[in-house]
Amino acid sequence: MLSQLRSALVDAVGVDGVLDEPSALRSYECDGLTGYRVTPAYVVLPRTAAAVAAAVTACARHGVPFVARGAGTGLSGGALPVADGVVISLQRLRRIVEIDPVNRRAVVEPGVTNLDITKAVAPHGLYFAPDPSSQQVCTIGGNVAENSGGAHCLKYGFTVHHVHSVDVVLPDGTPTTLGGESELAEGPDLLGAFIGSEGTLGVVTSVTVKLLPRPAAVQTLVADFDSVEAAGATVTAIIGAGIVPAAVEMMDTLAIEAVEAAVEAGYTKGVAAALIVELDGPAEEVATQLAEVETLCRDHGTTAVTRTADPAERARIWKGRKAAFAAVGRISPNYFVQDGVVPRTRLTEALTRIGELADEAGLRVANVFHAGDGNLHPLVLYNEAAGEHDRAEHLSSSIAELCVDLGGSLSGEHGIGTDKACSMTRQYGQDDLDTMKRLRAAYDPAGVCNPGKLFPTPRLCGERPGPYHPHPLESAGLIERM
Repeated sequence: MLSQLRSALVDAVGVDGVLDEPSALRSYECDGLTGYRVTPAYVVLPRTAAAVAAAVTACARHGVPFVARGAGTGLSGGALPVADGVVISLQRLRRIVEIDPVNRRAVVEPGVTNLDITKAVAPHGLYFAPDPSSQQVCTIGGNVAENSGGAHCLKYGFTVHHVHSVDVVLPDGTPTTLGGESELAEGPDLLGAFIGSEGTLGVVTSVTVKLLPRPAAVQTLVADFDSVEAAGATVTAIIGAGIVPAAVEMMDTLAIEAVEAAVEAGYTKGVAAALIVELDGPAEEVATQLAEVETLCRDHGTTAVTRTADPAERARIWKGRKAAFAAVGRISPNYFVQDGVVPRTRLTEALTRIGELADEAGLRVANVFHAGDGNLHPLVLYNEAAGEHDRAEHLSSSIAELCVDLGGSLSGEHGIGTDKACSMTRQYGQDDLDTMKRLRAAYDPAGVCNPGKLFPTPRLCGERPGPYHPHPLESAGLIERM
């Protein structure tokens, strides 16, 4: 059957658009969650929406599962392939089709990077607000799939708040459009259901995004604290004062150590925590609010405050923050990036409990996160060569479930994917999960579109993909692995 499928895929995308050499397939065996790897049977690289539809149709007709993939920067295993399945890579669909500055919108293909949208519309005084840390390389199709946010989602919201419509290919190969120019359309919100569905309801082929005018003034402040508790209390005080900054980020000692080793962003080494607060808007409003924020930082015991409106200085500060995940590789050979949400008022409690869980596991955790909306990104550091993978995985899952126990959720922006599917029952009851599954089945009754994601299954939760561990009989030399 796979040979017949290959022929159909070649017809769909051309012989140069089908990869099946083992060395080529290895590049697609995981996303940013590198602890889990699966090698697909084929990778296809269509160049047009019609070719995407033809590839999906071929998979559907042969009953072969497929997974859409953007830049592979996801951190929850959402783009993990299916063994003997197909990966549909959208990297060749990179056109910015239209820029409409009057109506503040642009039409782009799914392979366009997040940052390239902002660069393309900058001459019109506009920008695209969602800004994941990987925005230089992550693509808009993946942003739609995961409902990505970024540092400035506190004030400006997530991808779902910045999309007018999407052209998609449904799991049976049917092209359709979800959403439109009006936000007041009758009927169910199919666009809202699709955004954040993690590639389980279809494949994006075009996105019409909303654009915003550049703010008149932007000011950035970095405040150091001698405890994460004091930094967390400051965040609560800022929001409690009625101030909604564009961004409020926090990094702890380990995260700062990694960032300074990697990019020398200018943060103070050795401090327990640093807050990055950015305000934007009319110049007078920004100046007034910045003074209020600085006062609140001092009231809560900041040890140093640095403020700047200089674009180069601001860029340096944000370069450090957005390099944090990659920079952790300087201080640990392996790490899991977790993503959970807690109420702002429970930030201190969450961070304290995460520290206790890390001590119990005998592992280190670096914290760097969107403090303004309680979106935690603990990085669980471990050494796979030393046999620490399973312990780290358990700690990472425990942190995600802790967020739920504290009144939050399993994910803020990285998604559930493979990583947290087995924890879904911690947040949702069976009736909730059944309703979600019915929605998914309405789009994909055959279950071929990115299967094994989001929902707990006996196979997934009993045999998590990841590093191979030999059976005791194999270790004893009594059986062989085939």
